[in-house]
Amino acid sequence: MFSSLTALGVAGDNFAAMAAAQAILCGLFLVAASVLKLGALANFLSRPILVGFVGGLALEVLLSQVAKMLGIRLPSDEEFFPRLFTLVTHLGQTSVASAAMAAAALAVLLAGRRFAPAAPAALIVLVLTTVATVVFKLESAGIAVLGEVPAGLPRMAVPSLALEQWLSLVPSALALALVATAEGVLISQSYGAKRGYRVSPDRDLLAFGAANVTAGFSMSFAVGSSTSRTAAMDQVGSRTQLPSLVLAAGTLLLLLVGTALLEPIPMPAIGAVVAVAVLKLLGIDELATIARQSRSELAVALVCLLGVLVLGPISGLLLAFVLSLINLVRRAGSPAVEFLEEPMDPGASVTTATGGDFAVTDGIVVLRFSAPIFFGNASALTSAVERVVDGHGNDLRAVVLDAEGITDVDVTGAEAFHGIRASLTDRGIALTVARLRPGLRQRFERFGLLEGIELFPTNREALAALRSAPLRNRRLIHSG
Repeated sequence: MFSSLTALGVAGDNFAAMAAAQAILCGLFLVAASVLKLGALANFLSRPILVGFVGGLALEVLLSQVAKMLGIRLPSDEEFFPRLFTLVTHLGQTSVASAAMAAAALAVLLAGRRFAPAAPAALIVLVLTTVATVVFKLESAGIAVLGEVPAGLPRMAVPSLALEQWLSLVPSALALALVATAEGVLISQSYGAKRGYRVSPDRDLLAFGAANVTAGFSMSFAVGSSTSRTAAMDQVGSRTQLPSLVLAAGTLLLLLVGTALLEPIPMPAIGAVVAVAVLKLLGIDELATIARQSRSELAVALVCLLGVLVLGPISGLLLAFVLSLINLVRRAGSPAVEFLEEPMDPGASVTTATGGDFAVTDGIVVLRFSAPIFFGNASALTSAVERVVDGHGNDLRAVVLDAEGITDVDVTGAEAFHGIRASLTDRGIALTVARLRPGLRQRFERFGLLEGIELFPTNREALAALRSAPLRNRRLIHSG
């Protein structure tokens, strides 16, 4: 958000108004996405991509927290690796006091997670380190603290900007909406899968949109989900909205009368709490599981993780969608094409199209195509039929297409089907269709795919009819 506004040359008093307007636009985009049911787009992100994306975000958060624990300031307008380079090259500037406090806080947090998981270790650490900072005046020893927090309720207003300024914020607001969608929906799905509850992406987008619009009118900046805070809440056992309501009430109370209590909270302790909370989001266990199950999908997860770190969350999100689409097209373009060795319906054995000779029974082959026939895989069906004809053309009398696994057909798929039928007819080989889904028959008829083709309810009946039917010039003669 900050970098997007500075790129527009925003500064001074106008900065707050532009940030608020940006939040309002971001909120409107999110509400529109919810109304248009675009939350379903998150379903195109596979589990490996989700693990990689969240892991990349977690690494970015972890880097900033390590810098806090060491007392080193990092630039906020750079991506991960330049900031990592800055941290490594400035290790000589590490604050010994900050590092010692962070080490003690980490020890307490990790021990609490191991031996007393129900105890509020994070709260204990923050209280103890804050008391120690005040009593021993550790700020003078180089330990940074949270600092002054403005008191009072937020001021509601409409950002006073010219139309040109509003329009100039549209690209950055849209980018923020994409990041909010990615972080919010993907993290929501991640925790939903981990804890066993259902999520509603469109409902989440509506909530994000309402929060951003409200933030904008209260002269605040764009908001969204927080990887680190979500992890922290999950770590302490939060499973309902009650902790959020208590947090909201407590935040309101602190804004009114207690902001002075927040000022001495030491940054190394905050960094330690957040760092421990996001460790699980790195997805190390998930990546190890994916590595054991599928090396190719592990590569997808790692590419997505690196995309977030190298390109940033927005470009990393776009990369994730591209990877998902490539993966979808790759899988859809290589459907299961099987040939029944014994062309019966129950318990039929199969030989895949990628290996072995195709079984021909009485000059008949039963081919099962388990996918919609569309532009991405129509050639796979054509190639399978051609391979059978080329290998057994002299013995082949008929091809039965088992259509049970076919769920749809498009124009390109219909054209390929017509081509297959014409090619078989020219060779004197009959083509029949068995087990066609009732809901798909109308679509087949609309494309003219059933003209002159016999339909059978089962492969067994198709085989029996083909065996008993007379053949002339190697073509099936229909009895009417």
